[in-house]
Amino acid sequence: MPATVRFEARINTEIQSLLKRAATLEGRSLSDFVVGSEKNRGKNELIHLSIADQQYFAEALISPPSPNQKMQEALHLSTSLLGE
Repeated sequence: MPATVRFEARINTEIQSLLKRAATLEGRSLSDFVVGSEKNRGKNELIHLSIADQQYFAEALISPPSPNQKMQEALHLSTSLLGE
């Protein structure tokens, strides 16, 4: 089982009341509600970024950009050092 750590946050009373009501409606503790909600948001963001990154990567493979000056210099240096 993963180790647990304590997490604290300062929020105003209006936000606390809102979160408590939402947690109560779901039958969860305030801590469980906040952690669960943010965990889901984090997962969605990671999935969203992963899909965007996959698309960017696929596009780069399908239509790679032309080598710029720095890339050409790096290739020349590599070839001269390695003799390949």
